[in-house]
Amino acid sequence: MKLSSSVARSILSPGLFGWMSLHLVTGLAQAQTIDYQRDVQPILAEHCTHCHGGDEGTRHGSLRLDVRETALKGGDSGTPAIVPGQHDLSELIRRVTSTDTTQVMPPPKENKPLSPQQIDTLKKWIDEGAKYAAHWAFVPPQKIKLPEGGSPHPIDAIVAQHLQKRGLTPSPRASNEVLCRRLYLDLVGLLPTPAELDAFEKNGVEATIEGLLKSDRFGEKWARHWLDAARYSDTNGYEKDLSRDQWIWRDWVIKALNKDMPYNQFVIEQIAGDLLPGATQEQIIATGFLRNSMLNEEGAIIAEEFRMFEMFDRVDCVGKAVLGLSTQCAQCHSHKFDPISHDEYYGMFAFLNNSYEAQSWVYTPEQQQQIDQVTSSLRVIEDRIRTQRPQWQQEVAQWEKEVLAKQVDWAPLIAMEMGSVSGLNHPTQLNDHSFLMRGHPSNDVFFVGQPDLKGVTGLRLEALTHGDLPFGGPGRGPAGVWGVTEIHASIQKPGSSEWEKLKLVNATADFSEPDQKEDKKSRGPVTYLIDGTDDTSWEADRGIGRRNQPSVAIVQFEQPLDLPPGTKFKFAMNTNDMLVCARISTTTAPAPAALPIDYAAILAMKVPAEQRTAEQQAAIFSAWSRSIPELKPITDEIDAQWKQFPTALTSVLHLKERQNNFVRPTSLLDRGGWDQPKHVVQPHTPAALHPYNDVYPPNRLGFAQWLAAPESPLTARVAVNRVWQAIFGEGLVETSEDFGTRTVVPEYRDLLDWLAVDFMEHGWSQKHLIRTIVTSTTYQQSSTMSPELRERDPRNQWLARGPRFRAEAEVVRDIALCAAGLISHKIGGPGIIPPVPQNVLDYNYVYPTFWKPAEGPERYRRTVYVFRKRSMPDPVLSSFDAPNSDFSCARRVRSNTPLAALAGLNEIIFVESAQAMALRILREGGQDDAQRADYAFRLCTARKPTGEERTEILSLLKSRRQRLADGWLDIREIATGDSTKLPAIPPRATPQDAAAWTLVSRVLLNLDETVNKN
Repeated sequence: MKLSSSVARSILSPGLFGWMSLHLVTGLAQAQTIDYQRDVQPILAEHCTHCHGGDEGTRHGSLRLDVRETALKGGDSGTPAIVPGQHDLSELIRRVTSTDTTQVMPPPKENKPLSPQQIDTLKKWIDEGAKYAAHWAFVPPQKIKLPEGGSPHPIDAIVAQHLQKRGLTPSPRASNEVLCRRLYLDLVGLLPTPAELDAFEKNGVEATIEGLLKSDRFGEKWARHWLDAARYSDTNGYEKDLSRDQWIWRDWVIKALNKDMPYNQFVIEQIAGDLLPGATQEQIIATGFLRNSMLNEEGAIIAEEFRMFEMFDRVDCVGKAVLGLSTQCAQCHSHKFDPISHDEYYGMFAFLNNSYEAQSWVYTPEQQQQIDQVTSSLRVIEDRIRTQRPQWQQEVAQWEKEVLAKQVDWAPLIAMEMGSVSGLNHPTQLNDHSFLMRGHPSNDVFFVGQPDLKGVTGLRLEALTHGDLPFGGPGRGPAGVWGVTEIHASIQKPGSSEWEKLKLVNATADFSEPDQKEDKKSRGPVTYLIDGTDDTSWEADRGIGRRNQPSVAIVQFEQPLDLPPGTKFKFAMNTNDMLVCARISTTTAPAPAALPIDYAAILAMKVPAEQRTAEQQAAIFSAWSRSIPELKPITDEIDAQWKQFPTALTSVLHLKERQNNFVRPTSLLDRGGWDQPKHVVQPHTPAALHPYNDVYPPNRLGFAQWLAAPESPLTARVAVNRVWQAIFGEGLVETSEDFGTRTVVPEYRDLLDWLAVDFMEHGWSQKHLIRTIVTSTTYQQSSTMSPELRERDPRNQWLARGPRFRAEAEVVRDIALCAAGLISHKIGGPGIIPPVPQNVLDYNYVYPTFWKPAEGPERYRRTVYVFRKRSMPDPVLSSFDAPNSDFSCARRVRSNTPLAALAGLNEIIFVESAQAMALRILREGGQDDAQRADYAFRLCTARKPTGEERTEILSLLKSRRQRLADGWLDIREIATGDSTKLPAIPPRATPQDAAAWTLVSRVLLNLDETVNKN
């Protein structure tokens, strides 16, 4: 290939793209038996089952053609659609061959007439007995017997048999340089260094493969494919698209892949790790998988509506990533093509629907040790209390009775109207009469009811924890804290349109922070609740490790209320950091006041002793110990210990199961409308797949175990296909997100099934699977395309040559950083902010003030760590077809556009790579330009240039030097990007050398051979 022509093309020849199917139905030889799955089912799925399939709602004439019994019986007319052995008596054939526009099927308006070849296929199938068969993907895979006398490698044996039938032979083995580069890009996503290329010549293929599989770089490369399917992003999406803490889940994926976690365990932990016995922090982090959905923070949204959208997204994600099914089609009605009914869709939905939208702190191993030390010290100190007071159990029980005796009756406010003055928030009232204020924050919520106001003396505000809140709440401020600036009570008498404000006095609370002043604001004491100004606030942050617990405030009415029935009562609350879960109640008890006892303990006392959790028991013990004056020195020690509790550096969005009275029922939604529930649906799975038997618990953990069961016909196939797709550019099943009935029977179904079974037999090891693929001669073939292969199999579906396609977006960027010697191999951590043009930043609805591009080595970290903003896709990655993470993406569609070429030449990271590569060439490439040309070309392509290619490079270098010398180009601007700055050139080199080689490096970094895998 000529170097100069490569500059113009810069990426890939268009012939390697396009997704036009080769599987057109053709006429079949008379001697060939019709195969239902291969020949007939695709015709029925494409032309018939839209109106005569599984969806009862759109089924015409009660005729169903995807089930043999109903097709033989016929529809409303009573005429059999199919008469086995007699196509001339079959209504199906009569209708598809009719010339009457009122009779022909499909109807002309569908614009899907059958071809003569397809009609002949149906006739022959009926004459042969009209045998049906279950869709191949819904039948568990089995290993075929490998051909005798063939290659000992299973992949090669199966491929050779297929090629022989087509009169083809495999391509020769790729050269060592090409194969080494291919292995590095496939296994770790990086270029081999010159030293690693030399080591490959010495150590060989197998040793290189084993070394790469053990590399920490392996997980960074292979995580990308799962992150796509999991729609991972560092922001929430929608209009505001604010940043989120979720990178710790991305790091979990990388670690899991590096240690070769069995894929079935990989799936189970991500869907239900929190439900495993003794769930670890890592297993809880894993459930961040389904929390990668977009989160809407627009004003005035209805939170439940968008929670349901998140649920739809989660079912879609499980469908694409694990099952390989288009589950979304059954959200509004029974699937028209695959055996997933409307009810079965919501059966799977129900498994996932009973979860809190939780957020928890994540601690480093060192911090976890520190927490263990604090916990251990607290246990020792509390044991001293038990030792000093051997009758402590009786004392606690007596104290509990005394406390409960002081409790008065409270009547919770039942809201007839609730909202916010701004209209930004829409509260909901839960079964326990608490109010939950999810969605957009608002500092001016109100609740209106018609309580009995005769003799009412006081008002209670409970700040309650809830599983949907950050760290449990009760607020949505940093760390789940909150601050209430003012509360108001008003009444509207029957027949009046005016609201009368009631005076509130004597505010008390179980706990308040000390008074703290900052500028003109004050916060802390509960008296600030009713002081008439929003410049003060009641806050009850008990400090790190103890802040996310309930609190209570009680205020009295200046005069007891004596109001007639039908009087409306309004409670309004102003906040700074919003209190998100609260309950409002009234009492008729005289002079009500809050006891100075942690409210968590009082709530725990109201739970029967035999039903209390360890956490509730601890709350009661702690509150009791604080009630005894002589124990103050010990409780002071406890407070001191809590101050040693570490501050987490990050958090994770994850799932947490709802229990007991908080279990959430699931209803089938009419037409998929979030607010159109019909009957309640119990958790269950599609009957067409493997059974959900008693071994699986009826919850999310059971669903995860069912998904990852070896009996599943889909899970192993989908995983194998995703790996094959990553290596060969296209899966054995092209539509990796959809293994349903509309999918063409794959050319290498036998190979897919063999690998799927072998995958499970080897402990679901992804590294074993990848090793099996890359050690095959099928993988190691040359990717050179002969004229015959170009004509007969341009997409390499028959596997008669090695894979050749442009590397994925992340690898393209990493290739440039590798060649330049810039790449930083720091593992994990928050996403790094990449440089982007200012006009891209300005386009944001909410300007990302945090967008400060990384500097130094951080700037050049691997692309898997680049910060991903949904509404502002990175220009580099999106130009090379990276998705924006709005939805699960099981398959990237590869494009070939001028925009990609322009990005590779001009985007900041590629320009900086070219500048650094120029200095590397001058530093390491040799003493003359010919040696440097060889070195530069090898850095990018892993091989030395041919004589013609070397001449082309040197000619380009000479012409660039001339333009620089003539003053057409600014040497400093080219070499450093700054016209006032000189590059740090190595000895015996000049600034002009640096600039000239920068220009040459830009060309080399954009060669087809550089950005392609081969």
